[in-house]
Amino acid sequence: MTTSFDLKQHGIHVDNILRNASPAKLYEQGLINERGTAISSTGALIAMSGEKTGRTPKDKRIVEHPDSTENIWWGDINIKLEETSFLINRQRALDYLNSRDQLYVVDGFAGWDPKYRLKVRIICSRAYHALFMHNMLIRPTVDELEDFGEPDYVIYNAGRFPANPHTTGMTSNASVNLSFEERQQIILGTEYAGEMKKGIFTVMHYLMPAQGVLSMHCSANEGKDGDVAVFFGLSGTGKTTLSADPNRHLIGDDEHCWTDEGVFNIEGGCYAKCIDLSAEKEPEIYQAIRFGSVLENVVYDQHTREVDYTDVSITQNTRTSYPIEYIPNAKIPCVGGHPKNIILLTCDAFGVLPPVSRLTPSQAMYHFISGYTAKVAGTEMGVTEPKATFSTCFGAAFLVRHPTVYAELLAQKMREHGSQAWLVNTGWTGGAYGTGHRMSLKHTRAIIDAIHNGDFDGVETLEDTIFGIQVPTACPGVPSEVLIPRNTWKNPNNYDAQARKLAALFNDNFKQYADQASDELIAAGPKL
Repeated sequence: MTTSFDLKQHGIHVDNILRNASPAKLYEQGLINERGTAISSTGALIAMSGEKTGRTPKDKRIVEHPDSTENIWWGDINIKLEETSFLINRQRALDYLNSRDQLYVVDGFAGWDPKYRLKVRIICSRAYHALFMHNMLIRPTVDELEDFGEPDYVIYNAGRFPANPHTTGMTSNASVNLSFEERQQIILGTEYAGEMKKGIFTVMHYLMPAQGVLSMHCSANEGKDGDVAVFFGLSGTGKTTLSADPNRHLIGDDEHCWTDEGVFNIEGGCYAKCIDLSAEKEPEIYQAIRFGSVLENVVYDQHTREVDYTDVSITQNTRTSYPIEYIPNAKIPCVGGHPKNIILLTCDAFGVLPPVSRLTPSQAMYHFISGYTAKVAGTEMGVTEPKATFSTCFGAAFLVRHPTVYAELLAQKMREHGSQAWLVNTGWTGGAYGTGHRMSLKHTRAIIDAIHNGDFDGVETLEDTIFGIQVPTACPGVPSEVLIPRNTWKNPNNYDAQARKLAALFNDNFKQYADQASDELIAAGPKL
């Protein structure tokens, strides 16, 4: 819906404002006004984000303020910004936005549970950004939009205009600033649309724990009997693939909250990677790329407009954004009950962790805080053997409070609602990367099915002597020898040495959290 609208209360005096414009209108605007914009052969809007084709976490800043400073986990992730610098950047953004002949406003909601949802306003100068947030926010009805009122948070996206690197606290011409007191986000010097989406997620990570709600970087789905599962995992672990189950309803693919009533999706859409996308591998995502979807930074045939998803000459971070209802088995509204199963996915290239293991609540806290996966040789210059990667709570870049706050909420809710946590390794078996082989996707899917079906109930388990986790000895569709990783190695002594090496990496990583961790949590780690 496009309505006559003004933004004077936000310091903007542009007369031509398009509020909640339809996708068709935004297509027209993008094609006319934005270089590099096109329509793909399947009807999606192709847009280019310019120099920045991904988030710039080193340029993200949070205003240091007496009202919030004690609640923020300051450091390399949450970098302090003086309030004066925030005001300078806001004025810079306002000056740019006021110089435009036309602006776009998107008013929408973050959070499918009305009790916790935020009213969010996006103010931007690009049709691409407006369509992206039309997809990613929960779209209000006509009546809800009419009664929207003043927003809880406002994002001023002036990404086409640079920050002044001489402003105190700036390290480049890009700057993404968040003030919890002003309830505003300022974007300068980057046109990558994901900064808006993740800015809202960061806000939810700050607000929700204060209300006893766990905010989570995870996907979630629901079985036919209403059993909910959530999937945590870093890139490359299979989070999207394994949660997109044709036999289960998708609640959401990326951002959720767990309340006293159950889980809800924060977003109204999905934001999926497109690299090597195919109809065979990921049919739901492939079919969702149609009219109304956004394709970012993809290469396409100038004549046919067919997209080459294998071409990464612009960026490896090619992406698509689409409304969640474009997924056939999406559950609308995107809410569910309390999770029956918590699945922590890891791609262990050391070949040490079992394909599935049962975790106690304290072990779930430990592995949740650790957020472990591994890179393999060849993925980065100089990496010649598996390299451990830890991203706390499987989403360090978006956390605001200390990681133990989220981990303790996870354990508390697991105990209250009888949720069972599992560690699932989609990485290597029979040896480390280079000698062993990748875990069979068929076997991993069988393991996930067994978790959903309760097939591990009553199955005998063995305790891993170093990691202390309980390893099931039988799983339908999976050979028993695969379940015990030490048995898959030709030389068990080599396995033991590799296991000790990985355990030491876990322990070294956890030292940074030990000062605020309970004895129970520390004891849940591996023993050497």
